[in-house]
Amino acid sequence: VQLQASGGGLVQAGGSLRLSCAASGRTVSINRMEWYRQAPGKQRELVATITLGGSTNYADSVKGRFAISRDNAKNTVYLQMNGLKPEDTAIYYCNTRDRLGIPTGSWGQGTRVTVSS
Repeated sequence: VQLQASGGGLVQAGGSLRLSCAASGRTVSINRMEWYRQAPGKQRELVATITLGGSTNYADSVKGRFAISRDNAKNTVYLQMNGLKPEDTAIYYCNTRDRLGIPTGSWGQGTRVTVSS
């Protein structure tokens, strides 16, 4: 599965951004869709997940501020980010897993989010 993330940019603290990630290729294998981020000098971390049925989970650091959603017809996952903080600055990536939890996507280049204070 190939993944193309977009929607990043520069925003002031407190602002909002909406990220999108479109999947192509063997999309029938997709069950779970996920957003990750990697800040400079840090390991990549899981931000949010959404299952095929719409169940969601979030990292504690983004709960109440971020919302993940998906459009199965478009094979696209979204991340609405509100109340952005400088510590949210990172490159954001999406990935996919099949029903067994096995990763199915290629990481791609991600989309850069920069939050200024």
